[in-house]
Amino acid sequence: MAQHVAALALLVRDYDEAIAWYTQVLGFELLEDTPLDEPGKLGKRWVRVRPPGAQETALLLARAVDEDEFASIGNQSGGRVFLFLHTDDFWGDYKAYSARGVRWLREPVTQPYGTVAVFADLYGNAWDLIGPAAA
Repeated sequence: MAQHVAALALLVRDYDEAIAWYTQVLGFELLEDTPLDEPGKLGKRWVRVRPPGAQETALLLARAVDEDEFASIGNQSGGRVFLFLHTDDFWGDYKAYSARGVRWLREPVTQPYGTVAVFADLYGNAWDLIGPAAA
């Protein structure tokens, strides 16, 4: 039996601002943006984005709808690094993200597993950008 994580829900304030940030700043691909007609949930959409080259796992952009969800936007992991974005071109992505205004929380360092820098997404969630260690 084979399994994989298909999607990870990420709370967002607004679908369109989140789509714009993930596609224009990080260069993610918009996989799906489907309106959902659910009673009492006007404007709900099924929105999935994924990094370039990713095959199976995507982010499901989930618009917050109540006080508890809004309070968790940008702090879904209690302040720890929440998502880990692996890249085969660390310095290219680092420079491109910097040019597009990404806010770096920690500058690049070399670790046994590779080069890593921590950035904040548009809501403040911490991400690791990780390039592989030299062979």
